Amino acid sequence: MTAQQAARPTIDTVPLWAPTEDALADDELAAGFAAGDEACLAAAYHRYGSLVLTLARRSLGDAREAEDVTQTVFLAAWRGRAGFLPDRGALSAWLVGITRRKVADALSARTRRAELVAAAGARMSVTTGDRHIPDAVLDRVLLGHELAKLPAPQRRVLTLAFYDDLTQTQIAELTGWPLGTVKSHARRGLHRLGRCLEHDGLYANAG
Repeated sequence: MTAQQAARPTIDTVPLWAPTEDALADDELAAGFAAGDEACLAAAYHRYGSLVLTLARRSLGDAREAEDVTQTVFLAAWRGRAGFLPDRGALSAWLVGITRRKVADALSARTRRAELVAAAGARMSVTTGDRHIPDAVLDRVLLGHELAKLPAPQRRVLTLAFYDDLTQTQIAELTGWPLGTVKSHARRGLHRLGRCLEHDGLYANAG
């Protein structure tokens, strides 16, 4: 390996907002991208990033999430560039296809988060008679990880509800806390749990 090759940046060090070669024709850009030229990755982001971002934003309705998906699309495209064949279609069309898949992943992750929080809320209801929420929905392993991040009182209330199948009234009797305090811990815990699940993502993989 020459000194020049050793100094050449990699996909992990080249910022996607780096200066680009606007003079490249679309077919030249596509060929360079497929060949693994990092400059063409930056050029592709510069040329098609707004298209990907617009598609993601329209589908997701969330600017920040759309930006995350846009980054994910270009990283996935770069890592999977061996599957891109310039003679079979335009680079922009290939990126649009990846965008649709990543948007679908993001929407699925959003639905999953909503199901987990909704299931948790149902478990906390003092009026519900349905005590048979399936583990496939509740996902005890994931919830256990997220519960560990909550303050101790909130964690205790939600743990007793999730794992011991207790109502809020039963939790109040067990802990000696007023029912209003239990309800407050449950409400705040569920809110924080939802935020944790959204932050940690059940989110589309970049690859």
